[in-house]
Amino acid sequence: METDALYLEDSSVRRFEATVERTLADPPRVALDRTVFYPEGGGQPADRGVLRADGREWRVTDVQKRDTIYHELDGDPPEPGTTVVGELDWERRRAHMRYHTAQHLLSALLLEAYDAPTRGNQLYADRARIDVEHGRFSETDLADVEARMNELVEDARAVSWFTMDRERAERELDPERTRIELLPDSIRELRIVEIAGEDGPYDRTACAGTHVENTREIGTVRMTGRETGGSDRERLRFEIEG
Repeated sequence: METDALYLEDSSVRRFEATVERTLADPPRVALDRTVFYPEGGGQPADRGVLRADGREWRVTDVQKRDTIYHELDGDPPEPGTTVVGELDWERRRAHMRYHTAQHLLSALLLEAYDAPTRGNQLYADRARIDVEHGRFSETDLADVEARMNELVEDARAVSWFTMDRERAERELDPERTRIELLPDSIRELRIVEIAGEDGPYDRTACAGTHVENTREIGTVRMTGRETGGSDRERLRFEIEG
């Protein structure tokens, strides 16, 4: 049984009903037939929230994807067959959506302006970092990046997603922008996240994370620092305000 990941279709859903398919005891966790809870991955932390059933409530303390998606709980889990109502910690999820979309925008900008491809990222509810292949960025570079990022945010560019067969994606899409090579070979159908541009997509990336639907929802981006991560590797840090 594989959980139906509702967040892949609509990142804005915050409350849902589902059936418990499997229960495990150590640690207490459940697999549901469907979920809006995002499991940790791709630099994005797992969602938090609650499950409710029969007058009881469980805090969802972690979400991980193994053979299916498991929701770790703070007490003895409900039995298989139980109908539960799940609700996200929406403030946390919303922050992740904004930061993840900002990271995509920043990756596209750094590739366009500095020929600096992204090699890793990590986001939180109050900050994020991105690792790129590039020599040292100067303070002027960071100021320029910040200014351009906020121009792109204010452009109110649409953010959308769709699925595509991997072979077709590898054949038709720009590998530097989609970064398909970072995904395991076992993934044969890709979810592509696209940020609109003036003449074709500004960014088009393989990603299973959650995102806002318009760059203006990101808020004001502030570059907070940089550090060298090795030969021709830079780590940039940023925060979002508003």
